[in-house]
Amino acid sequence: MIEHPGAHTPVTVDNCTQVEGPFYHGTKAVLEAGAELVPGRGSNFQQGRISNHLYFTTLVETAAWGAQLAAALAGSSERGHIYVVEPAGPFEDDPNVTNKRFPGNPTRSYRTRHTLRVVAEHEAWEGHSPEAVRTMLDHLAQLREQGLDVIED
Repeated sequence: MIEHPGAHTPVTVDNCTQVEGPFYHGTKAVLEAGAELVPGRGSNFQQGRISNHLYFTTLVETAAWGAQLAAALAGSSERGHIYVVEPAGPFEDDPNVTNKRFPGNPTRSYRTRHTLRVVAEHEAWEGHSPEAVRTMLDHLAQLREQGLDVIED
């Protein structure tokens, strides 16, 4: 799907086949090729919350945020993992970032109610600095204190 500056065509379950991969998923979990991620499990980002969707992206940098934040929120000193994944069904823009936090979908973030199959681990990625991760965690904590850490799931 080609985007022109300033124009965003929403990705929906009806037109998602126009989005080209590869697709990446950042997480704290250690997974093997062939593993299937399924919705309905605990969220990486809110303790005690069940996530009805799986989230993924076409950008390694966005997946790096997912991996690093999931690991940090779990209390791990490791950086997390990024996997190349294949969605088993239709997907749509992630409404938690698309036009909510960022105009359009510059993070190229999507969600699905279907499984994601792990193709391989993407090991050659650079994480964000510890300071940037700490700033993001502080911002998330501030949103939580204000009751604004709402995840549309």
